[in-house]
Amino acid sequence: MSDDSFIREVNEEMRRDQARALWDRFGPAAIALAVAVVLGTAAYVAYDYWVETRANRSGDQFSQALSLANSGKPDEALAALKALEAEGYGAYPLLARMRAATVLAEKGDFAGAVKEFDAVSADTSIPEAIRDIARLRAALLLVDNGSYADVSARVETLTADTNTLRHAAREALGLSAWKEGKSADALKLFEQVASDDAAPRNTRERANLMSELIRGSGSAS
Repeated sequence: MSDDSFIREVNEEMRRDQARALWDRFGPAAIALAVAVVLGTAAYVAYDYWVETRANRSGDQFSQALSLANSGKPDEALAALKALEAEGYGAYPLLARMRAATVLAEKGDFAGAVKEFDAVSADTSIPEAIRDIARLRAALLLVDNGSYADVSARVETLTADTNTLRHAAREALGLSAWKEGKSADALKLFEQVASDDAAPRNTRERANLMSELIRGSGSAS
């Protein structure tokens, strides 16, 4: 046997010994890691499928409830929305609460609708923007079904110059003030809406119309 062959055999034997040593030391950990990766991937895929399935089911239930409401079946719609509120997934329980309040208003149960919107606005677990919308929805119902004090209690804070809902809030408060004979207060609110370039055009047009009506009546002096 030549010296080169002997050296190669020795090197190969040393590499095999090193490989066995490495496997004895790290092999079980490598297997455990591989198993953990496979199980983790399977768990993630299963969870993702579970989430998607629940979201799709809740979405279908919400669509069915809307169809019932739009088909003139408010009681059935309310039952479906209440079930979704209790058992739905993601944002659908909150959507169900808001839509249920609207269905109550469509039925003529304004007190019940306001109560539902008030419950949403008082729920601190809900994002503030949604709570503000609930306050505004309640106030709009109370323009025709409540007092100026009722409307003000819900939207006064929304009339601030920095609030994105200020135009609708001021309009609701202005209408309520005008109905109760508070013409000067109503005129001020409508003028604020009309002069706000950020307000939608149709909202400014309504505010201008109301301002002219109040000035023409001479009741704001």
